[in-house]
Amino acid sequence: MRKLALFSLLFGYLFASDFITKTEYAKMLYSNPRGIGCDKCHGKKGEGALIAKFRRFDKKLNKVVDDELRAPRINDLDFWTFQKAVVSPKGMMPTYFLTDEEMVLLYEYVINFNKDKKDEK
Repeated sequence: MRKLALFSLLFGYLFASDFITKTEYAKMLYSNPRGIGCDKCHGKKGEGALIAKFRRFDKKLNKVVDDELRAPRINDLDFWTFQKAVVSPKGMMPTYFLTDEEMVLLYEYVINFNKDKKDEK
């Protein structure tokens, strides 16, 4: 009986399709790659988003001014710029440790946000 169950599991595994599609995996990466998702700062469609509003003292003006921190748009970048920003982040951007395949999947997912806009025109 055990052999039959083991054989069934092995046979099912060999002929089963992937658990999730590459697009679904990329969507998961965008939403939560390693703790915090790209969408939290860059928006649901990579359009860039407001992260925080704050007040600061401007030394040149010698007064308190309203300011904001915004994440840049990422759905219009070329691959090399995108990869460099993820691999060697600057400023507030967290470091993500993605494989080369994950990087390509994530990039293709983000770039496809723009295709939706072009299809609407």
